[in-house]
Amino acid sequence: MSVLHPLGNLTFSLNSVSVVFLLTLFISILFSYFIKRIFANAKIGDNPIVSEHRHKSGTPTMGGIAFIFTILLIAGIYIKNQYIVITAILMVTAGIAGLIDDLIGLNVKEYQKLVKNVSDSDIKIGLLTLKPGNEARAATDNAKKIVDSLIESEKLQLVSKIPIKTEIGEGEKIIIQLIIGVFLVVGAYSTGLITSLAGFSLGILAIPIILIGIIGAINAVNLIDGMDGLAAGIIAIASFSSVVFMYINGNIATSYPFIILTAICLGFLVFNKYPASIFMGDTGSFVLGAGYATAVFICDIPYFGVLALAVPILSVIISLLHRAKIIKLPVEPLHHTLNYMGFSEKKIIAIYWSLAIVFCLIGLISSHFLFN
Repeated sequence: MSVLHPLGNLTFSLNSVSVVFLLTLFISILFSYFIKRIFANAKIGDNPIVSEHRHKSGTPTMGGIAFIFTILLIAGIYIKNQYIVITAILMVTAGIAGLIDDLIGLNVKEYQKLVKNVSDSDIKIGLLTLKPGNEARAATDNAKKIVDSLIESEKLQLVSKIPIKTEIGEGEKIIIQLIIGVFLVVGAYSTGLITSLAGFSLGILAIPIILIGIIGAINAVNLIDGMDGLAAGIIAIASFSSVVFMYINGNIATSYPFIILTAICLGFLVFNKYPASIFMGDTGSFVLGAGYATAVFICDIPYFGVLALAVPILSVIISLLHRAKIIKLPVEPLHHTLNYMGFSEKKIIAIYWSLAIVFCLIGLISSHFLFN
């Protein structure tokens, strides 16, 4: 068996995959530990606004910086491998955008009141019905007005004031994500890696499809990144399953982006699994979302790629239905609703990971019987 030469020889073998995977895994663990230690010593940590997660305050964040360092080093080693280099460019570009968002978030915009229902009956605060003994954060203007009067009447008790970080506006975020997509469009046309998708010639349609794919994947991963190891675990499952899918369909020689994504996520999970000692932040969710979308496009597995990411995608759809007032959630996104309803964080993570595995198995089994 031959080994993938660092200068970009694409000859595939089990040995070459093992080298890329193990090298990336080791580097990911190393940089994740390094970033965790730096931010812990500098006391730069997260300030969760969800009541159930307040005990995590101070946990180092922006762990996605480790992803950037890892992919840059791997791309430097395999500099002539177009698949790895294009994926690296998109991941680093997205990571810088996410890092900007994280850095802006270090600035506190306001302090919102966390209150507890000390009465004997349910109290409605905005869209949320607060049961006796439960806590909630007054976020909207109407809720803030109601809360003040209820505190004065001693039906609610002020527990604490939660710092709310400054965020980039939604419109600005979409523009940034569009710019990230433009990088892939340019890379696709300059390298010729994305000329067709699922057997269909794209032509000029490649531009909107790529832009929508990048924006969708980044937002899906960003939304699901709300519990210890949740996003990293799902992307690891989806990426590894994509490698298996490509092996089944005889395209394993171009699966290196997914191999690298799998290893990066598993390396980070050493410290990000429950109970997490570091969070990836928007830096990490942007890197993983853009990296996964890029891998799906350049490896040409759109159907399976979407199916493997079904859990985050469904979470986004549910949140959009909530925002459109078609359905009603006590808190958003769905995993926080489940936590609010009494499901433990460990149980929610296990459910989401299990569902991701089920969706991937459906795709793999279907592929085996349809194409073999």
